[in-house]
Amino acid sequence: MDNDFFLDYDEIIKTVRTADVVTFRFVIVGKRLLIDNRSSEIDPPLIKLVPRATSIEGRFRSLKQLRPRFKLPDKINAIWWPKSVQSMVEHEVWDAIVQRIADGGFVKIVRDCEEVLDELRRLERQEVHNAITAKEYQALWEK
Repeated sequence: MDNDFFLDYDEIIKTVRTADVVTFRFVIVGKRLLIDNRSSEIDPPLIKLVPRATSIEGRFRSLKQLRPRFKLPDKINAIWWPKSVQSMVEHEVWDAIVQRIADGGFVKIVRDCEEVLDELRRLERQEVHNAITAKEYQALWEK
């Protein structure tokens, strides 16, 4: 399923390690992976699958709804991931996401990371299955 798109994994990992807010956009999975590394005494970091936003303004609004006690960040780093979810693990991008949260001492959120990864894998499998069975897809050929 993966393709030959070049990705600068080192640069992606650097962004994951340093950015306050990152979103990943996938080719097959319709949802976006939102990672908000900001935290306070009340609010831990956030890792969550969120619906597509219709605009950058919409993404900022949805972030404000999810994180009302935080001011809006200066920017949201968006990463297009044209490969499989598993390739995030294979290229250590997922480890960088989890490590950033773990370094802050947020054990429960580290567990949430695994649940999010499992959900991403499930959504990807389901979408591939839908494409193969032409469920919610238009076939280019007759059955």
